[in-house]
Amino acid sequence: MREKGPLVHCITNYVTVNDVANVLLACGGSPIMSDEIQDVEDITSLCGGLVINIGTLDQRTIPAMSAAGKRANALGHPVLLDPVGAGASALRTRTALELMEGLELAVIRGNISEIKTLAAGSGTTRGVDADVADSVTEEDLDGPIALVQSLAAETGAVIAVTGAIDLVADGERCFVIRNGRPEMGRITGTGCQLSALACAYVTACPDRRLEAAAAAVAAMGLAGETGWANMAPSDGNSTYRNRIIDAIFHMDGAALDRGARYEVR
Repeated sequence: MREKGPLVHCITNYVTVNDVANVLLACGGSPIMSDEIQDVEDITSLCGGLVINIGTLDQRTIPAMSAAGKRANALGHPVLLDPVGAGASALRTRTALELMEGLELAVIRGNISEIKTLAAGSGTTRGVDADVADSVTEEDLDGPIALVQSLAAETGAVIAVTGAIDLVADGERCFVIRNGRPEMGRITGTGCQLSALACAYVTACPDRRLEAAAAAVAAMGLAGETGWANMAPSDGNSTYRNRIIDAIFHMDGAALDRGARYEVR
């Protein structure tokens, strides 16, 4: 990842765009942000990978997402879709499904409710958060694993579900990852950052998409653990956000190997 330093085009959530740029710089990549339809094809052509995040949709950016995705496909660049809030509104659900059907996606990353919506073609979520009833638990791993593997086989994409327990799967194998801290859910943007991180990892290792995406998910969770361990009593969620990015900046392969907690099913 750090040797190749991939340039990643992000059409992303304007709430978190600065944090997305900073986490890409921290991991050794480079970010570029553009959602203007007259600009996106040229920008995508310069980059190695593309993130499409639907967190703040509007009628101007939807055609730009499609145009950038088709250009990336034509160039053979990996495209990651983050279907933020799919199931929360008809527009989000329809847009996510149309992007999934119209583009060749390398990775789809979301929470379990969003992924269930894509698998079913409809659904409901609590805003951009997973419904409580949809949580992935130790007592019910087989069902979610079967779901993500089925969607991966159907779409040809690696499916990454993040939550208390993370699942990263293709049609044959599923990484069950147990890194992270519950406090990460109190920071806006950790999911958006992870999508950019995963796209960068896959761009750097395109022939090992499953392992690259799983490594990114484990790295983000481990950064959450490291960042929390470095918190002072007076620190809050704003400082925690920065400590997570700092942990990504200082992380190397050896640290990830030591800290990643996962099994393969």
